[in-house]
Amino acid sequence: MNDAPQRVVLATRNAHKIGELRAILADLGVVVDLVGVAEFPGVADVAETELSFAGNALLKAVAVAEATGLPAIADDSGICVDALNGMPGIFSARWAGRHGDDAANLDLLLAQVSDVPDEHRGAAFVCAAALAEPGPDGRRIVEEGRINGVLLRERHGEGGFGYDPVFRPHGHDVSTAELTAEAKNRISHRRRAFAALAPHLVRG
Repeated sequence: MNDAPQRVVLATRNAHKIGELRAILADLGVVVDLVGVAEFPGVADVAETELSFAGNALLKAVAVAEATGLPAIADDSGICVDALNGMPGIFSARWAGRHGDDAANLDLLLAQVSDVPDEHRGAAFVCAAALAEPGPDGRRIVEEGRINGVLLRERHGEGGFGYDPVFRPHGHDVSTAELTAEAKNRISHRRRAFAALAPHLVRG
């Protein structure tokens, strides 16, 4: 009898994301052997070609599940700014034109809303989390989490990544970059999405 936890592949090569999700799942009581796609050298990167967080998350999860033969989970997330009609949204990671350039993305976003008054600076972090199992009969499940707040006028804090330094969640007086990793993980959009996905992940 094999009591080893089920191996699940997270569709990312980002070690920070893997560590963050391991901490979130452990806090939720989900016991799995979570690994990234770097463990599978033959798996190609998946282009995010869908037009929604849910579509991109499911696209990545299905591709990785089929490539590895293991259950796969993926997420797609970003910041949605009210004054920009929900943008950057799915383009958050490449808002300034180059994927993953956090500083340039932040500078552009702050410039675009520099003249927006405080009462109209509402924003939300949104995350879609998807689970896919290999094969034609494998499950395909997507859950969403979000955290509402306001967009600050300048950076605050050194923690987190992405847009954390300019986002203040409702109910807090600091940015998400000023929260400890543990505090952020308890309230984050990613935590909420994976908390919703967790019951499906641990199904026998």
